Amino acid sequence: MRRAQKAREIGRILDEIYPEQPIPLEHRDPYTLLVAVMLSAQTTDKKVNEVTPVLFDAADTPERMAALNVDRIHSIIREIGLAPTKARNLRRMAEQIIEDGGGVRPDWDFLESLAGVGHKTAGVVMAQAFGIPAFPVDTHIHRLAARWGLSDGSRVTKTERDLKSAFPEDTWIRRHLQIIYFGREHCPALRHDMSQCPICSWAAES
Repeated sequence: MRRAQKAREIGRILDEIYPEQPIPLEHRDPYTLLVAVMLSAQTTDKKVNEVTPVLFDAADTPERMAALNVDRIHSIIREIGLAPTKARNLRRMAEQIIEDGGGVRPDWDFLESLAGVGHKTAGVVMAQAFGIPAFPVDTHIHRLAARWGLSDGSRVTKTERDLKSAFPEDTWIRRHLQIIYFGREHCPALRHDMSQCPICSWAAES
């Protein structure tokens, strides 16, 4: 099966299984989404969602975050992976946003200039907060793109390029979330019975 044909069929199945794609990280606005996505690195969304209500009650704007000292931020997010580094980045990021004028802007260069914000995090904010087409690649997406033969799994940057070329631009935002949900619920990395998987059973590369 050609890659374009495979991508169309995968898209059809994902739309059938996940007609709605709620954002898994709880947030209030673009700024709090940015904070939540930063916290989610090497941490489950479930754990992030347990921590952010307290964090957002204390600091749901850049101004309030910058007013906290790093130790206070760390005490709130201490159960999150890499908490000391993330606490420092959260405070510095808040200061940078204030220096820029106080708001989170839908601008790639601006977002990627912020402390602790890489291309994937910027992509999630662009897509989910502002509706700008992006295809952020997390571990689930990188793994499944290779498993399904949509990319070779060599580099995340290549996976992103390959997926953008495989799927129409107006589907990127929902495909990003659909593949994440599919990876979590149907397609684990280990001990996966591909013969029973609605996609791997026919799309997996040998």
